[in-house]
Amino acid sequence: RKLNVRVNIELLSISNPVHKKDLAVRLTDDTDPFFLYNLVISEEDFQSLKSQQGLLVDFSAFPQKFIDLLQQCIQEQNKDIPRFLLQLVSSAPAVDHTPVSLNVVETNPFKHLTHLSLKFLPGTDTEIKKFLANCLKCLKEDKMILEEKLKKTEEDLTRQLSYTQQTLSEKSRELDKLKNEWTSYTTALSNKHSQELTNEKERALQTQTQCQQQHEQQKKELENLHQKSIQQLQNRLSELEVINKDLTERRYKGDSTVRELKAKLSGLEDECQRAKQEVLSLRRENTTLDAECHEKEKLINQLQTRVAVLEQEIKDKDQLVTRTKEVLDATQEQKVILEESTEEKQRHIEKLETTIKSLSAELLKANEIIKKLQGDLKMLMSKLKLKNTVTIQQEKLLAEKEEKLQKEQRESQEMGQSLRVKEQEVCKLQEQLENTIQKLEESKQLLKTNENVITWLNRQLSEVQMAKKLDTPASAHGSGRAAVSPHGMPDRPSFHSSGISHPISPLYAFQNFLEPPHSKNGNSHFCSLQVQLNSQLSKLSQCSDAHTVPAAGHPANKENGDQLGLEPKYFKKKDDSIPLRGLSQNTLNADYLRPYLPAKAQLSPKAAGTPTSAYFPG
Repeated sequence: RKLNVRVNIELLSISNPVHKKDLAVRLTDDTDPFFLYNLVISEEDFQSLKSQQGLLVDFSAFPQKFIDLLQQCIQEQNKDIPRFLLQLVSSAPAVDHTPVSLNVVETNPFKHLTHLSLKFLPGTDTEIKKFLANCLKCLKEDKMILEEKLKKTEEDLTRQLSYTQQTLSEKSRELDKLKNEWTSYTTALSNKHSQELTNEKERALQTQTQCQQQHEQQKKELENLHQKSIQQLQNRLSELEVINKDLTERRYKGDSTVRELKAKLSGLEDECQRAKQEVLSLRRENTTLDAECHEKEKLINQLQTRVAVLEQEIKDKDQLVTRTKEVLDATQEQKVILEESTEEKQRHIEKLETTIKSLSAELLKANEIIKKLQGDLKMLMSKLKLKNTVTIQQEKLLAEKEEKLQKEQRESQEMGQSLRVKEQEVCKLQEQLENTIQKLEESKQLLKTNENVITWLNRQLSEVQMAKKLDTPASAHGSGRAAVSPHGMPDRPSFHSSGISHPISPLYAFQNFLEPPHSKNGNSHFCSLQVQLNSQLSKLSQCSDAHTVPAAGHPANKENGDQLGLEPKYFKKKDDSIPLRGLSQNTLNADYLRPYLPAKAQLSPKAAGTPTSAYFPG
């Protein structure tokens, strides 16, 4: 059979009566406390052993060499075919207390070589008792050290618990303070936004009233101009009635465009209010999300601390379980050894009863010892049962704590996932906020540009009216007919598709009908221009000897029929801009307008008939 044996080698120095050195070797088995063999080699004994076995080592170097041989045996013990073996050979059973030989053997395919063989004597009862007493003393010392360590760890844990509780209370107070500050900040923000909303509403109302007043002023001015033109144009009532009808139609169209602009203004105001409401709601959601994030971070920190504490507890309990298992194994091994020893002793007693009758007194003593050992065995069995119950309870507690740990880890993972999802939602909401703010700024810029265009148009109208008032006395010639300026520049041209929806003044329309008479053959011929006010109206009647004046061709503007002093940036088309649709394409003919337009603003034959739209940049 194979056994794991512990070999203790000690050098003993004896000074009484003569200074000597002895080598003490002891064989023990951790599983069997009664397994004890001793060997004491003096210098004289070593000399005889050296001569018998042919050793080449002195007494001083012998212990190290013996240790080297034992280490080689330990290295080779796990192999299938070990090279070095440690054999313990006994000629008789262990009960006879016969000497045993310990052989260090090297195996070869040819021969088993014994490098060293030492004879060991089995330990007596006193030696065994001393050995067991030393073992017990060592175990008790280890137990005391472990108990002290346990007390220290418990004290440290209680201190840590008290410290963590104090920190928890401080953190809860800080949380309450932060919540109060956040509520005050949100109330202040809501008050500010309400004030801004009221200010913007007041501004929008002011702009609306200003637009209405300007429109009414324009209406009054146009009506005055119309009455003056009726008084001046009494000779050509038939022609002027047609023009009056056209002008009234244009006036209605202007009213409709003004209404459309008002409707657009109201729609923009509604969009502004909606955007502001969305901004408020998004800010509230942001505040709630921030609060939730803070709470979840605190929960995660608490859970992490709990996990760390539980891990420490599990480690401590694992160590306790391993120690209890080791103690259990030792007790079981002791139990097996005691049972074997009791069986051997019973056999030994039977043999002694048959063989030796004279040793009855000694047998009685042995019986008393056996009874004591049996009582000890019973006590050990009861202790074993108690330890088994304790270990089962500890295993159950360990399983429950492992389940709790797994649950807490799952909860922490779920919390982390929910935190990530909410962070993504917050990013999306912030992007939406930025987009709405950009749209608001663009709509404000559009409103500003529209206001600038309206003011510019009002200025142009006032300038045209002033010029007309100055030119009316000088332009009257012959039988109440108006002459055209030498440059052929009308003070107020129409816009075919530039998006400006103001009606043309009647003075401008009447002035462009007539031209000063030219006579080559002494005959007075009136020269009139061909006017096309609408595609559905017929051409006006002309004089019999009248001739049309051809207009010089000029480069056409593709984007708008006429810019009228506006910068080119106001007529560029943009994707974000709002088109302002105005008069129809057939309100005025290009042939009628061409001689009165400057060289830069002449209409091409293609551009005169095709509708275009002017886009004012936002």
